[in-house]
Amino acid sequence: MKRREFISLLGSAAAWPLAARAQQPMPVIGFFHSGSPSGRSPRLAAFHAGLGEAGYVEGQNVAIEYRWAEGRYERLPALAADLVQRQVAVIATPASIPAALAAKAATSTIPIVFAVANDPVKLGLVASLNRPGGNATGVNYFSAYLGPKRLGLLHELSPRGGLLGVLVNPNNPVADSAIAELRAPAAAVGRTIETFHASNGEEINRAFREIAERKAGGLLVVPDANLTPA
Repeated sequence: MKRREFISLLGSAAAWPLAARAQQPMPVIGFFHSGSPSGRSPRLAAFHAGLGEAGYVEGQNVAIEYRWAEGRYERLPALAADLVQRQVAVIATPASIPAALAAKAATSTIPIVFAVANDPVKLGLVASLNRPGGNATGVNYFSAYLGPKRLGLLHELSPRGGLLGVLVNPNNPVADSAIAELRAPAAAVGRTIETFHASNGEEINRAFREIAERKAGGLLVVPDANLTPA
């Protein structure tokens, strides 16, 4: 789903709680992410543009409380609790599974709008796709299911066999399942995968040194706020 479509969904989901809190001088949206603002200007611009299409302009008829974990996942529960205490009308967690899960754990009443790459049912965000239930809704853009296809493409580009590296943030709640989904496809084409952990800049540099030392024939990166810019 395109970013504008997601923001339109957010505008629709926000309409009910914003109206319900009409006594407030200005409704508040919580923007919640596990990463940092750096490198996410296009996403933020699309967020504001979509809100504008839904009739909301920051500073005029809606306020936005931004909460960025800056890659420190241990901060997510406290940041989510802060938004709940602030009594925001809706919490948006675009492209951040850790933030969506933290928000879901923090409140069962404030609406949550997510955009995730993995199955939201398996993640525990919704009860089912056709009847989400609860207070969370959003979109699944299915990119997490492309891991085996990326592995196949990498094998075509480097078909000599041998080791393939997988760079992953061990703090990501979907890290283990993402790696597990790669093992069978790798074995089917005669490749071995080795996992390299990294959750910050220093660890990323160390992981790349280890990957070079192991002479990996290619590298797959499991999507994560600390490993990818968006």
